[in-house]
Amino acid sequence: MSKPSIKNIAKNTALLSDKAHSHDAVAPPIYQTSLFSFKDYAALESAYCGETEHAIYSRVGNPTVALLEEKIANIEGGEMAVAYSSGMGAISNAILGLIEHGDRVVAVKHIYPDTYRLLKSHCSKFGVTTDIVDGHDLNAIEEKLPGAKLLYLESPNSFMMGEQNLNDIAVLAKKYGVITLIDNSWASPIYQNPIEHGIDIVLHSASKYISGHSDVVAGIAVGSKKLMDDIKNNTGTLLGAKLSAHEAGLLLRGLRTLPIRIKQHHENALYVIDQLQKHVSITKIHHPAANKDEHSALKGYGSLMSVELAEDINIPAFCDALEFFKIGVSWGGYESLVIPAIAAINRGGEYATVIDFGVSDRLVRLFIGLEDKEDLWSDIEGALEQAKIK
Repeated sequence: MSKPSIKNIAKNTALLSDKAHSHDAVAPPIYQTSLFSFKDYAALESAYCGETEHAIYSRVGNPTVALLEEKIANIEGGEMAVAYSSGMGAISNAILGLIEHGDRVVAVKHIYPDTYRLLKSHCSKFGVTTDIVDGHDLNAIEEKLPGAKLLYLESPNSFMMGEQNLNDIAVLAKKYGVITLIDNSWASPIYQNPIEHGIDIVLHSASKYISGHSDVVAGIAVGSKKLMDDIKNNTGTLLGAKLSAHEAGLLLRGLRTLPIRIKQHHENALYVIDQLQKHVSITKIHHPAANKDEHSALKGYGSLMSVELAEDINIPAFCDALEFFKIGVSWGGYESLVIPAIAAINRGGEYATVIDFGVSDRLVRLFIGLEDKEDLWSDIEGALEQAKIK
């Protein structure tokens, strides 16, 4: 896969186009208001009964947020989307909105660490158990599905960037009546649409590519109207993880350039991977372009990857020597980022938690931003040389 599909990008660009706005505004209006009034009692009653779409209170509905939700649902091919104040807000609302005491969840290995903590630590307090399985092993997945309520996927997954066979997994889940959820942040809705492959709910950390400017923390959940209504009614109004109109406006701005930005991330990533594959200090690359999967659902590549460094490379020195790559978590914006995997996975301090993620202590995660690709490679190459233990 050398280039993303131009046809696919054009299709998504059309879906992102705006309809006419009030006063013929080019950009969507931002309804920065906490509540909405009614012309009379009848209008109020109609809104509360669900007979009209008149907004009531911005914790449960706002026109700017609703426009964002409509666009994301269209791009992902879902019937309905719900926006939240963070990616974890979307993940926790979706999971907590569907499970009950005594339920069991199946999740693939190497999911986002905070999702792992939510399932294994917090949900267990309420009598919900979680089985972790190898996402590449269909037999192992099927063995755990009977009696499960949810199957949680992340493809490609965190740090190891491994994919799952979405088509076959969706068939298995439906066979056992299990609801499937997937974190689709890595690919963005431009390069992967899991609903097309039978997955029930798609989740995004909209802080990443959808925002694209490192100035918003937000999340999105997409699925059928029934499932989204269940989630919204069970947890949406109660947990309070609402997205502000201002942040929704920034995300609508980000969507306008998403197809172009993600194409450049794709091209920059492939260039850097090609150079990494030739370097003696790189022992392994974790990225779908470097580890082709015959069952891949990807239409293009994101630029988040992990590399394993040779034993003669001092990892802290490597991170410090980089100039274009900032040391930091998250990703999806203009700037390139680096972080050692162990530092990101295991949280220290008063609420220390250690996850047996099964990754090498030589693993470093790189996010390839939108800077000049040759500059980025020169930076990596120079940092590897400076960090070599003499």
